[in-house]
Amino acid sequence: MNIETYTKNYCCFFENNNKNTPYDNYRFFFDESSIFQDPFQKVIGVEKIYDVFQDMYKTLYSAKFNIKSFSTNDSQSFIEWEFVYKMKNNSKQSSFTGVSIVKFNNDAKIVSHIDYWDAASNIYEKIPLLGSILKIIRKKISLNE
Repeated sequence: MNIETYTKNYCCFFENNNKNTPYDNYRFFFDESSIFQDPFQKVIGVEKIYDVFQDMYKTLYSAKFNIKSFSTNDSQSFIEWEFVYKMKNNSKQSSFTGVSIVKFNNDAKIVSHIDYWDAASNIYEKIPLLGSILKIIRKKISLNE
């Protein structure tokens, strides 16, 4: 199993993924019982993973992942990425960085893709009332350190 080659191919898929990416492309990379998890959800199955991405592309404008780097070991990869998006078509572009831990099986299929990124500062703080509350909490915590 050449994990580095699998990871390079997956990174290419990830960067080029969009609302028009066919379901079969997901099936090529993900095992039928793959797990996908991020700060908002955990789903099991390639069809549910496809649905998560399709929903994201319907909700956001100009959503795109830019791969910054990756590292591999025996059966998993660590992928650093930047997510670039707009909330509305005419809104300001935003971005944030995250890391995915991706695990492969012996058939080069992804069995687990778990995203790690700061949902509080990248999403929640941008919601008017909730954002103000979180900023106050963050400020109080940092003063007490």
